[in-house]
Amino acid sequence: MKHDDSEQPGLPDRPPPVASEIFGNRLPIAEQFAQILADTGVSHGLIGPRETPRLWDRHLLNCGVVEAVLPHRTRLVDVGSGAGLPGLVLAIARPDLDVVLVEPMLRRTTWLQSTVDELGLGNVQVLRGRAQDFWGKLRAPVVTARAVARLGELSAWCLPLLEAEGRLLALKGATAERELAEDEPELRRAGATSGRLIVLGEDSLPEPTRLVEVTVGSVPVKPTESAVRRSSSGPGRTRGTKKGAQSSPRRGSTERQASGG
Repeated sequence: MKHDDSEQPGLPDRPPPVASEIFGNRLPIAEQFAQILADTGVSHGLIGPRETPRLWDRHLLNCGVVEAVLPHRTRLVDVGSGAGLPGLVLAIARPDLDVVLVEPMLRRTTWLQSTVDELGLGNVQVLRGRAQDFWGKLRAPVVTARAVARLGELSAWCLPLLEAEGRLLALKGATAERELAEDEPELRRAGATSGRLIVLGEDSLPEPTRLVEVTVGSVPVKPTESAVRRSSSGPGRTRGTKKGAQSSPRRGSTERQASGG
């Protein structure tokens, strides 16, 4: 995949100093990913051209700080991965992670697999499908999602993908705390045992990352009847979803456009 630097208006020549704290010696890979996002990420419609000047602050660092709340050598499923945010960013920052990117749109999974190959990320697998397509087939200690859907609907899709005592980590905007309060009844119906807001990067990022952590108990969650009905009735709110799923080959903390299904 060839990249033309002249087609990257506004992309910073150098990442902000905090990037080295998050990515360490993997910062060159993160810089390469930023270049890919500003090039084919834009041409494939995964990132808007106006986003290129703020790729680091608004996207890469916003996602990268989440690595601070992830245990060593865990498995992570990123639902509605889109442009690989946050899944690919976390795979770059933490080579110890086993990351599965779940995305329903073929052109996006094709782009994701090409990017994984180009970056040489051996800890990433790309799967095509909705979260619901992997119920009973895929489970992990951690599921992530960035601006996929409201918490209630997102939990109905994602909690059945969690192992016992697992955590859904949803990256949200400024209204995260209000959304958590409003959707708490739906979280409980979906099988959550608790939910809380975690704020990351308050002292290091221009805008802190707001992460809603939704946990399940000692027994893995089964899909709710309403979630099953919505799943079987059609693609719902997904972007170009097709039924079934295809796999591409594997190759400091205080207490987006993707589809989850």
